[in-house]
Amino acid sequence: MGAPASQQIRYDGIHCNLLIEQFPARVLVLRISGTDIGEFGEAPMKALTDLVNAADPADFFIDARDVRGASIEVSGEWAGWLSAHKDGLRSVTMLTGSRFIQVTAEFVRRFASLEGIMRICSEPAVFDSALAEALQS
Repeated sequence: MGAPASQQIRYDGIHCNLLIEQFPARVLVLRISGTDIGEFGEAPMKALTDLVNAADPADFFIDARDVRGASIEVSGEWAGWLSAHKDGLRSVTMLTGSRFIQVTAEFVRRFASLEGIMRICSEPAVFDSALAEALQS
């Protein structure tokens, strides 16, 4: 039995690609690849705001295994977004693909005061298992 079908919003840029997936079980997945320098502006955050508000509360998964880098400005914007929307998030699980992205994620977790609900994974199997479990709930 496969994962439930998702609705998708895709942003393809020169430096970065973002895919937002909304699943029926109040699960949102953000898949990021490349280097996030903010080339999509506020569009992804606005889309996620609408989805979080509709799913309240949501389990939010951030798959950053293919991220090469993120600017300090972009990391700060994501931290601000997460902080502003944490009441609509039951959990946040983030997969990092490098030590640099892991350190960035730890900054975001502290800045957004998400210590109690945000888990940072460095192993894809741990992230994939948590996502599969959320989709079955």
